[in-house]
Amino acid sequence: MAECGRKALSLLEAARSRYESLQISDDVFGESGDDSSDNPFYSTSGDSDSDNCIAEVGEEQQPQHQHHHPKRSGKDGAFGGGAGGSSGAGPPGCLSHTQAEEEGWTETLQDVTVPPYNETHGPAQKMPATATALDFFQLFVPDNCIQNMVTQTNMYAKKFQERFGSDEGWRPVTAQEMNAFLGFVISTSVHRCESVLSIWSSGFFSNRSIALKMSQSRFEKILKYFHIVAFRPSQGSNQGLYKIQPFLDLLQQSFSCTFRPSQTQVLHEPLIDEDPVFITTCTERELRKRKKRKFSLWVRQCTSTGFICQIYVHLKENQGADGLAALKNKPQLHSLVAKQLCHNMSGKNVIIFTGPSITSLSLFTEFSKQDIYCCGLLSTRKSDCTGLPQSMLVCGSTPAQRGQSRVMMKGTMSLISWYNKGHFRFLTNAYSPTKQGMIIKRKSGDIPCPLAVEAFAAHLSYICKYDDKYSKYFIFHKPNKTWQQVFWLSISIAINNAYILYKMSDAYAAKRYSRAQFGERLVRELLDVGDCSPTQ
Repeated sequence: MAECGRKALSLLEAARSRYESLQISDDVFGESGDDSSDNPFYSTSGDSDSDNCIAEVGEEQQPQHQHHHPKRSGKDGAFGGGAGGSSGAGPPGCLSHTQAEEEGWTETLQDVTVPPYNETHGPAQKMPATATALDFFQLFVPDNCIQNMVTQTNMYAKKFQERFGSDEGWRPVTAQEMNAFLGFVISTSVHRCESVLSIWSSGFFSNRSIALKMSQSRFEKILKYFHIVAFRPSQGSNQGLYKIQPFLDLLQQSFSCTFRPSQTQVLHEPLIDEDPVFITTCTERELRKRKKRKFSLWVRQCTSTGFICQIYVHLKENQGADGLAALKNKPQLHSLVAKQLCHNMSGKNVIIFTGPSITSLSLFTEFSKQDIYCCGLLSTRKSDCTGLPQSMLVCGSTPAQRGQSRVMMKGTMSLISWYNKGHFRFLTNAYSPTKQGMIIKRKSGDIPCPLAVEAFAAHLSYICKYDDKYSKYFIFHKPNKTWQQVFWLSISIAINNAYILYKMSDAYAAKRYSRAQFGERLVRELLDVGDCSPTQ
């Protein structure tokens, strides 16, 4: 027994050593838990259009049950569609053996080296040890932003009443009330209650300590008139998001000013409202309602810390000048989204990890000209496989051995086919195909693989852990207006980023708040009250 324990410990230490060499930080993600297992692979639904999860590459598929942890289900491999492949003609756009040779694909491998990353990374400013949760939150939602909400809300209320009649119960909102309003809504993430109005109820989620801060009728009045932009501008680049765009611009600027990401980053769709706790008890009707969401949100995220560096919102019904809604080809749409997220990364030698919907030879080639290096998982169903050799995308008749890989190159671009109880394919110019890595499993031992596979697994596993921990900040208030949905989701992201900066500051050494405790402190400080624990 002791020998088995020592062996497991040595495997874990070896895994951690490899992850540290890949610039991954364990501590920044917060407290450990069941979601912090050292298994670097998870799976996602094959029917999902999102790239919001990491697959358990090569592990045997378990029976799937509806509504059981939706992020970890399915059989398509990493990011929903890595494994598998057909033995037929291959996906559209792929090249025959002769065409591949003519295009320069070869099995002769050469070493690939990525230039050093000379950018400093981490928090851009030093916060004092006395900094509060509100201080970190205000890095992204400062007082002038709150004051703008006050001004726009009062303007909207005045205009609304001029048109539809006076509201005798209304009086202009103040900055203190606006902070409290945000605190009430954010408290739904801390206390996991589905309705913010339950704070004033007599039920399980009632919370008298904060309910006394504002009456329910006053809260409902502010909720009725709440606005970021009261009136439609005469011109703008994104008319569909005009009510939220100034806030998104401010948030993006604050993300860039407060944190510098590491060399390795990932493009993906984070979880939005598929909270694991809620989804297990969610009815079919509630699930269908959530699937009608009219927008998708993509992020560029630092894989060393989980900090979200940039967000991009795409309206599914948008007919704006960018023309994204006119694109019916999803890989083409996702390629344009990727370019939007990486528009300021040129010349920095960053390494970008992508899921199947983004991964393509044309996009990676374009990025390489900008000194942006990529490592992405391929799917014959979801990826644009144009220009890739057919022989690498279909399964051969000879059974492959676990850990066996095959690589072809075109210039510095490598196409990898790796077998681990299923075929997984990767496209990369960020890792040398001549260098070998290892997937370390507690039960099955070491599985050899190209270094690119190990790097993809190691980095993306931490994004999966981020999704687990980020769910602690899901705001359960679900408005009907799309701009409000985007706003509260953005606030959730801001709180998560605030906690990451807190974890990396001297303030964390002074008071080691967990994610839940940090959220509770933020609610208290926004409401300017003491203990805000719900009445049991």
